[in-house]
Amino acid sequence: MSDRVKEILSWYRSENPGVLNNLYRLLMHGRLGGTGKLIILPVDQGFEHGPARSFAPNPPAYDPHYHYQLAVDAGLNGYAAPLGFIEAGAAEYAGQIPTILKLNNHDVLHGEKNPMGAQTATVQDALRLGCVGVGYTIYPGTLDRRLLYEQVREIIREAKSVGLLAVLWSYPRGGDLSKEGETGLDVVAYAAQIACQLGAHIVKVKLPSAHLEQEAARKVYEQYDIPRSTQAERVAHVIQSAFNGRRVVIFSGGAKKDDENAIYNAARAIRDGGGFGSIIGRNTFQRQRDDALQMLDKMIRIYRGELA
Repeated sequence: MSDRVKEILSWYRSENPGVLNNLYRLLMHGRLGGTGKLIILPVDQGFEHGPARSFAPNPPAYDPHYHYQLAVDAGLNGYAAPLGFIEAGAAEYAGQIPTILKLNNHDVLHGEKNPMGAQTATVQDALRLGCVGVGYTIYPGTLDRRLLYEQVREIIREAKSVGLLAVLWSYPRGGDLSKEGETGLDVVAYAAQIACQLGAHIVKVKLPSAHLEQEAARKVYEQYDIPRSTQAERVAHVIQSAFNGRRVVIFSGGAKKDDENAIYNAARAIRDGGGFGSIIGRNTFQRQRDDALQMLDKMIRIYRGELA
């Protein structure tokens, strides 16, 4: 075990050995193993966006095994997906890649202003399938956030009781938030804090912009001159908001970008701001396999400090 992984595990002293073991497995797996950095492949988009929108740009990705193999061949830390995709490859890829079962999902056959995902799998499913943890999306700001918080708190309690990690996707949306505000620095930092307070071991948020959404927050950011001009500074503030860096925070890759330099620059900003890595889906599996592997290789080398 590396000193960095020992340090990270020390932040979770209240957890049982099963949780610590699974966190160790995730942190020590793949080419970033031992560095304290993570790259996870999430593939929940088939449920969340629809199959054609998700997989038509790269048709082999309609096959669940494609994603398992991509994560394995790229040397990633883990793979996250809903029940169907995990079930479709759990036996064939047993032991080859740590998996995270996404327990809730929503579709886009209705408006997304105030989303409320349905629970589509259980903690027992994750145990049955050999997963290291469970994932769940909360939408701070949405009208039904109270129900989401209460549901996920019970799920986290159950997951911890059987030694599984809890990974929260924390995506502010709905209510009084503007579209720009969903990724505003004050809102993303708040979303990270909420996920940590709910008991998440690992938090997934979007990269924040310099925009400040809430007037009360703006006054504080300006009064105390909180740095936000560069992406690395904004990442650093989100990490600070996650218990002063004592919780693992990883950042979403978002929609597919044609400019790969934007992806590499984001990875550099996450690294330089003290972030723990990326959870990147569409920007990998919507590319041709060889292109995706080359891109992931470069990201890994950026996180390892081998590339400036």
